[in-house]
Amino acid sequence: MAIGYLTMQARTAHEALPLPGVQVSVLDDEQNRIYELTTDENGETRRVSLETVDKRYSLDADFTGTPYVTYHVLAQAEGFDSVVVSDIPIFDGESAHLPLVLIPMQGQQRDRVQTEITVGAPAVAMEGEREPEGAFQSGESGQVLRQVVIPNPITVHLGTPDSAASNVQVSFPDYVKNAASSEIYPTWPEAALRANIYAIITFALNRVYTEWYRARGYNFDITNSTAYDQYFVYGRPIYDSISRIVDQIFNEYVRRQGQEAPYFTSFCNGTTATCSGLSQWGTVTLANQGYTPIRILRYYYPDDVEIAQTDIITNMLTSYPGTPLRVGSTGLDVQTIQRYLQRIRRNYPAIPAITDAEGTFGESTRAAVVKFQSIFGLTPDGIVGKSTWYKLSSLYTAVTRLAELNSEGTNLGIGTVPPAAVLREGSRGQDVITLQYLLDLISEYYPDIPAVTQDGIFGSGTRQAVTAFQRRMGLVADGIVGPATWNALYRTYQGIGENVPKPDPGPGPGTGENSFTYTVRSGDTLWLLANRFGTTVDAIKRLNGLTSDNLQIGQVLQIPTQQSSAYFDYTVRSGDTLWLLANRFGTTVDDIRRLNGLTSDNLQIGQVLRIPT
Repeated sequence: MAIGYLTMQARTAHEALPLPGVQVSVLDDEQNRIYELTTDENGETRRVSLETVDKRYSLDADFTGTPYVTYHVLAQAEGFDSVVVSDIPIFDGESAHLPLVLIPMQGQQRDRVQTEITVGAPAVAMEGEREPEGAFQSGESGQVLRQVVIPNPITVHLGTPDSAASNVQVSFPDYVKNAASSEIYPTWPEAALRANIYAIITFALNRVYTEWYRARGYNFDITNSTAYDQYFVYGRPIYDSISRIVDQIFNEYVRRQGQEAPYFTSFCNGTTATCSGLSQWGTVTLANQGYTPIRILRYYYPDDVEIAQTDIITNMLTSYPGTPLRVGSTGLDVQTIQRYLQRIRRNYPAIPAITDAEGTFGESTRAAVVKFQSIFGLTPDGIVGKSTWYKLSSLYTAVTRLAELNSEGTNLGIGTVPPAAVLREGSRGQDVITLQYLLDLISEYYPDIPAVTQDGIFGSGTRQAVTAFQRRMGLVADGIVGPATWNALYRTYQGIGENVPKPDPGPGPGTGENSFTYTVRSGDTLWLLANRFGTTVDAIKRLNGLTSDNLQIGQVLQIPTQQSSAYFDYTVRSGDTLWLLANRFGTTVDDIRRLNGLTSDNLQIGQVLRIPT
């Protein structure tokens, strides 16, 4: 009897919050309940075994049947809408991990809404031509980035380019794992899996590098339509064999020697559809003949293609140091991962406390790393390589971002009564700040609603977020915020407050009396921030575990200050107003005036203000 395995993971807010106590049912095609499970403190169920079809059928291109058995999952939790994931392929000997993204019920909502996700057959089993357009090298598309970067996150359009489908934002490794699990069979030989995954990574990076869609006015990087791009099913399970490879190579891509651009690695299944690029089934044949991944790629693409690497990942707090960290390692990089783990532990209490000296990688640090790796599907070896570093940085960003949003909500005093103003593109002021905050918080729990910049200006990004929210709520998607949209925003906001579990608040790193939180804006550098806030570049880097001077817009920093916890110094720059400063730093115009003895709202560039904390 052939057996495959399935584990469910219920989390929300970009994995910042695990959801314990979720009731999960696993059903067969006749709707018989095979397992009744409950998620633990990490939001995870135990692994269950499921009958399936012998592995040899998924290795045979001529097999006309279905080389797997499908199952269905129902997830329900108090205060959340339910999720049904149908037609989950289970393969012989393969472990699948199913993410369950639960959406909080709205305020005053009585009945659960059911989100339905259908996984279905991988693209390799589908019929139809696959001849997407693309650019093979720089200069062919008319618009390219200056360097190859890993987009974090990548924005995926869940339909053909001109459809009204939703967009979702996911981390790049998660995108590649999803696309590979959606395209091919996870039982294939490792060389075939690697060759296909290299093609999938490179295809996506080519879309980003050439700005294939954004240069044409679209607000996404890639679609999930196989007629144009590669398959992607939001909410599908990921297979261990694929996940392990992606963790090792997610920042590696195919290019031609002497060129920077990711090669346009088109592909098709090679049986029901043929193309000028890679044959998915053909990679299995070549792997069985002993071909290596690069030799397989050169069989289908030019002979001079090579594997390159980029270490540039957007929106990363700190860059991977380049050398794995393990027991015996010391220094600032170790201090950084210890700080990340201690903060993540407040949301994931199963991670053990670190008792090693700061900056020293001892046994307690190793134990915390191993538990973190096991929770998030990484190889639990206790070594912080690039995949573990990336996941630590991403989770730390998610949990601190969520904490910052919760704090902002308190400072803004959202209340329970929506504003009466009708807002549209071009509007400005406090009501726009309120709108942007609500959208920002809601985007943490609704994957199809993009985050926005809280600048008090209703621009195109805010309009896109409003339109996405209106579409999600079944409202007229006109991008105008009137009474119906305000009421829906407030119901959604109140539902999050009422139903989402609160993690241990804890003191957290960098939130003591000698630092404050700052979000990086356009034009900021460490030198400018150090001078503006009366500190040093080294002090900022040390407090935030930075290993380089590079900053990303939207990055959250802790700024050290020598003053008491009552205030910090701020140097006024172009565009600043008392109202903007009050909103940016969670205080009020009157409090800034009072602390600085101001008699008017006029500010001068270079003026030093005391900002209350």
